[in-house]
Amino acid sequence: MEGLNLTKVVISDCNEYNLELLTQKLNAGIAMLGGWERYFSPGMTVLLKVNLIGPKAPDTAAITHPEFVRALVRILKGLGCGVWIGDSSGGAIAGIAPTARSFKVSGLEQVAREEGAVIKNFDREGVVEVTPKSGLGGKMFIAKPMFDADAVINLPKLKTHSAGIYTGAVKNLFGCIPGLRKAEYHRLAPDLRDMGEVLTDIHQAVNVGLHIMDGVTAMEGEGPTAGAVYPAGKLLMSTDPLALDTVAVAMLGLGVEEVPILHSARTRKLGESRLKNIIIAGDYTSPPRLKGFKLPKGLKRGRPRNYKVVIRVIDLLKTRPRVNLRVCQHCNMCVESCPVQAIDRESKVIDYTDCIECMCCHELCEHKAVELRRDNRILDFFRRVGRRA
Repeated sequence: MEGLNLTKVVISDCNEYNLELLTQKLNAGIAMLGGWERYFSPGMTVLLKVNLIGPKAPDTAAITHPEFVRALVRILKGLGCGVWIGDSSGGAIAGIAPTARSFKVSGLEQVAREEGAVIKNFDREGVVEVTPKSGLGGKMFIAKPMFDADAVINLPKLKTHSAGIYTGAVKNLFGCIPGLRKAEYHRLAPDLRDMGEVLTDIHQAVNVGLHIMDGVTAMEGEGPTAGAVYPAGKLLMSTDPLALDTVAVAMLGLGVEEVPILHSARTRKLGESRLKNIIIAGDYTSPPRLKGFKLPKGLKRGRPRNYKVVIRVIDLLKTRPRVNLRVCQHCNMCVESCPVQAIDRESKVIDYTDCIECMCCHELCEHKAVELRRDNRILDFFRRVGRRA
């Protein structure tokens, strides 16, 4: 039975951020994984590792929703636990990651104040040095609260990713790298598979007992910040981050092998990635398809079933970030967040000879001024011919 729990993913229908409904669904879902008491006991300090990518409001579907977090705080406080809410945002303004502002704009700071939780800004809490098993980048520095807490719950948001196709439970722990160190990893690991190695290193260095995905609203299209809100109406729960992501990806109509950033998690056995070995429980017995869900532009045409073909499709439909000066507010978030300094501070022109296509500028722009545009003359030619035919 223990082995079955390790590969179980609970999917619950939940169509609104209603506190009573969320509490009911969370309690019922965790009961199928052994119950809260299996993981927590009175006096423990539990860290809720949220998705706080930047200063985004709850209705954008870019962050873990504060009411979802509130429900968990109340449940844990009811169990006699102390609760921390922690993360480190991406990007930089004037050389500083906007994590403090993000906690305020997201509503999470207010939830913490009202519910008696403690905010843990990972940029200010110190780090623990670990040696990554992949050897990529030498020493790794992970936010200290991840080790100081007695238990950690990972709270990812269900979203697409313009560079990585999908972002979920495995990717969410990238926020454990404090502040501007994240940009250094983008520079060291511009390839999605290499970034996947970094993510697997983080997971293997920390001890996260539960992964609960906020999919009440999801982000489709050009996520993880510039996409559109999609009413997915789902909560996903598991002790296995890769199994959870495997199921979530199937809900989008893809196979986990089509998401290069999860390749390392699969090969290094971070969890279960074979749907046939994952028990689906809750309101479903198999992953429900999210009808009409829009994937990033690079995958709109065709759904190949192996990594090499995925790369060819992405290359054919390749998009590049460009700053729309009519929308740009000149905050320089894109300039300061670029890990290779490829964006001119004044003109906002991107030097594509230096650009590593990490899409950090697109991901972190608060004003959606960094747009993804196709830059393929051959494809444009055939598209024009097709219109004339």
